[in-house]
Amino acid sequence: MSNKKTTKNVEIKNIFIKSNSNSSSKKVYPLLMDKLINAGFNVINEFDSICDLIISIGGDGSFLKNVHDLEYPDSIFVGINTGHLGFFQDVIPSEIDYLIDCIKKSNYEIQNVLPLHANIRTQLRDYTIHSINEFAIKGYKNKTVHLNLSIDNKHMECFSGDGIIISSSTGSTAYNYSAGGSIIDPRLNLIQVTPIAPLNSNAYRSLTSSIILPYKAKVIVTPENQHQNTTIFLADAIQYKYEKLYSMEISYSKHKIKLMRLESYKFWTKVKEKFL
Repeated sequence: MSNKKTTKNVEIKNIFIKSNSNSSSKKVYPLLMDKLINAGFNVINEFDSICDLIISIGGDGSFLKNVHDLEYPDSIFVGINTGHLGFFQDVIPSEIDYLIDCIKKSNYEIQNVLPLHANIRTQLRDYTIHSINEFAIKGYKNKTVHLNLSIDNKHMECFSGDGIIISSSTGSTAYNYSAGGSIIDPRLNLIQVTPIAPLNSNAYRSLTSSIILPYKAKVIVTPENQHQNTTIFLADAIQYKYEKLYSMEISYSKHKIKLMRLESYKFWTKVKEKFL
């Protein structure tokens, strides 16, 4: 499986709109709803299984929150960007008529975005969490963490520093990039492990650059001193706190997010506009 685009489109009838609360989004929401209804679509008030398309109004953060809140549904997502330049929300408000025309004519492609998933083991119970962009493992109250990092059950390093980011190809332009990681074309399914402020001294020897891993790789992180420290775990910036942590095993999920892409979407154009 990959983040490639496919052309197997479905007929869209039932649409659910999910918007954030900023002033620009509040203006777009009623306009979009009226135009969809006038175009013959059924705009539903609450999300359920009949939904064919979810339109997310806001920025990339709103898109990520909506996917998490709706628990990774099978519906198609498309985003109208009322925030900063983003990678998920690639339709701007002035293109609403163009978007509706593309939906009616099935003039779009579906990009399968593959999230990561983490199996987390603590002394009390196990957890499973998904993330589209990345997972980040950090110390409680910004304390230095000491972590054993293994790839496919083979020990890689004993890391010491502020933390570790494990990102998907889609998430390479997010937290990973700000920490000095590489930008990866989302058509390549790779896992990237990027250190956050690694320590290098006579006492510590941590890798200072990213590690690029294949799609099927499993990243296993265990605290050096198990059960002693509280560990902070971030999934797309959503924070979790774990006590008495045994291990975290991270790999690509079997889930996929179906993201509608219009002809105007160009990944490398977005990269140049945002970073160069």
